[in-house]
Amino acid sequence: MTKSIQLVLAAILVLQFKHFIADFVLQTPYQFLNKGKYGHPGGFIHAGIHAIGSVLAFLVITPTLMAGAAIVVCEFIAHYHIDWMKERTTRVRKWVFPQSEFWWTFGADQAAHQVTYVVIAGVLAWSAGL
Repeated sequence: MTKSIQLVLAAILVLQFKHFIADFVLQTPYQFLNKGKYGHPGGFIHAGIHAIGSVLAFLVITPTLMAGAAIVVCEFIAHYHIDWMKERTTRVRKWVFPQSEFWWTFGADQAAHQVTYVVIAGVLAWSAGL
């Protein structure tokens, strides 16, 4: 395995760990109860924690200033809207635990976040010339 592949995989691993901490350890009721209300500060705080946390991947692959700023801004926007869409969908359709549809929506939400981390790792690799 090349050094470039190792770095990309390490960046994805850091982003996975960040996701666990931000989504499951640091998320407060204020955040998760309000993410479905577009423009509510609770959703902004949650997305902001994710965006700032993504900077940890920069310790693995250092991006250019412009690429790093773009990653942080795009992570904030993407995370906010992925969460808002999941919350809005489950509330409008009244899907709740333990309904299958609730879990499908939750899984789609988590998968969408994981795709953003692959994209972030790709941008980091591109920015660093890997």
